[in-house]
Amino acid sequence: MYNNWEDLEKSIVDCKKCKLCKTRRNIVFGSGNKQAKVMFIGEGPGADEDMQGIPFVGKGGKLMNMALEGLGIKREELYIANIVKCRPPNNRVPEKDEASACLNYLRNQVMLIKPEIIVLLGNTALKNILDEEYKITALRGKWIEKNGIKYMPTWHPAALLRDEVKKIEFWNDLKEVKKYIK
Repeated sequence: MYNNWEDLEKSIVDCKKCKLCKTRRNIVFGSGNKQAKVMFIGEGPGADEDMQGIPFVGKGGKLMNMALEGLGIKREELYIANIVKCRPPNNRVPEKDEASACLNYLRNQVMLIKPEIIVLLGNTALKNILDEEYKITALRGKWIEKNGIKYMPTWHPAALLRDEVKKIEFWNDLKEVKKYIK
């Protein structure tokens, strides 16, 4: 574990812990407020994220940004990261070994930020952070507390692009999160 951001960021620059390093353009480390009360964790970078090196800048990210803005939450107030730091080919779900290779980076980010709330965006984040047996369809919108952190599992923004109903549920979940921000 690293005690500062500089050492943590240096440790990942040339990461070759899994096969995702072979096809990435950029490592997508994370972005936002490093003292955030609220952290969002997604699955992994898509094509736009891989190109820019910033999480959630594609279509799903833009939709998430609109929801945040609509609720008066500034993206700069949050810290946003992913389970894996490199793009899985064809935006597939990260394989277990790929997620495992990156989880210590993410744990270190959480340790340095010390968020009060973590929003888990989708099934991959939920399973890797809380419990492999959990399912997003059963736990979406329900607060879970573990080790002094409140977790809010919700839909991944990419799922909102495929199913209009999920937009309303996502909005309602973010409204719950907002209650704790201010």
